[in-house]
Amino acid sequence: MTYAGAGVNIDAAAEAKRRIRGLARSTFTRGVLSDIGSFGALFRLEPGKYADPLLTSSCDGVGTKLKIAFMTGIHDTVGYDLVSHCVSDILVQGARPLFFLDYLASGQLEPDVVAGIVSGLARGCSETGCALIGGETAEMPDFYAPGEYDLAGFIVGVVDRARVIDGTRIRPGDVLLGLASAGLHTNGYSLARKLFFDRLGLRPADRVEELGGTVAEILLSPHRSYYALIEPLLDTGMLKGLAHITGGGITDNLPRILPPGTAAVISKSSWPVLPVFRFIQREGNVDDAEMYRTFNMGIGMIAVIDPRDEEAVAGRFGALGERCYRIGAVVEGPRTIEYLP
Repeated sequence: MTYAGAGVNIDAAAEAKRRIRGLARSTFTRGVLSDIGSFGALFRLEPGKYADPLLTSSCDGVGTKLKIAFMTGIHDTVGYDLVSHCVSDILVQGARPLFFLDYLASGQLEPDVVAGIVSGLARGCSETGCALIGGETAEMPDFYAPGEYDLAGFIVGVVDRARVIDGTRIRPGDVLLGLASAGLHTNGYSLARKLFFDRLGLRPADRVEELGGTVAEILLSPHRSYYALIEPLLDTGMLKGLAHITGGGITDNLPRILPPGTAAVISKSSWPVLPVFRFIQREGNVDDAEMYRTFNMGIGMIAVIDPRDEEAVAGRFGALGERCYRIGAVVEGPRTIEYLP
C-alpha cells in the first residue's frame, strides 16, 4: 500500500505549498523572522514602538459562502473575504494587524485551487500590512465531498494599552456613524442560497436585472476591508466604540460594545439599504426582525462618536472618498437595539 493509493497525493501537496510560499513571502513585513515551511512562525514586535503593547487575536471562516466558490470555480474572493473579516474583528479594539495564518483542508488538494485561495489571502494581507506568516494545508480523503474544502483564518494584532477601544467611554447622546457594506460580506448565505437556488431555481450564471449582475457576482461580492478608513483614526481618541456587523446583524453585534445602562436607537431610513437585501426580503417573504438579525443590511461597520467629533470624523471619511451615515444614537437602556422607521 502507498499513501497516494489511500488518497493523499504528496506531490500535489508539495506543488501547492511551492505556490503558497511565493504568495506568502510577498506579504512579509520587517517583523517576520521565519520562512514559510517552518514548524512554527516567528514574529518580532518593533522595539520601542509601543509603550505597553497588548496582543489581540481572532479566528473566523467565511461560512457557506464557500458553496458559491465551489459552484462557480472562483476561489480567490473567499481568501480575500477571510482576511477582511478577521482584520475588521480586531480593528474594532483599536488593533493593527501583525500576522495571519490560514487553515485549508480538502479531500484532494488541487494546486490551482489552493493558489487561487491563497492569492486572495495574500491580497488582503498586503492591503493591510499584515504578514501571511504561515498556516496548514491538509489533504483528508473521504472527509470532504469532491471539489469542496474548508477554510479558516487566524489573526494577531497589537494595540497600545492606552489606545484600546473597548466601549467603556460610550455615553447616552453619542452618535452612531455607519459605513456601507458591499453586499452580504460573509454572513447570511444559508438563507440566501436557499432563496436563490432552491426557491427561485436560479443558477450562478443567471443574470438578475434588478440587481445588475449575475447571481455569482452578487453573492461573491467581496467583504469590504475597513482598515484604510479606520486606521488613521485609531490614535485620535475620537472613536469611542466600533462594531463590525457580521453574523447577527446590527441587532446582535452593536450591543456587544455598549456598556451597561446604555442602548441604541437606529433609524432604518437613514442609509440606503442595498438592493440585494430588498430582493431577498421581498422574494423570501422575510420579516424585518429576521433581516436585521441575519444580514448587515448595507452597514458593515458602526463607529460610536461624541457628537462634538462627528463633523471631524465624517470629514476624515469624506477626504478618503467615503460617505458615512448618521444611523442613530446611544440612549439610556438595557443594551438593546430599538429600530425606528
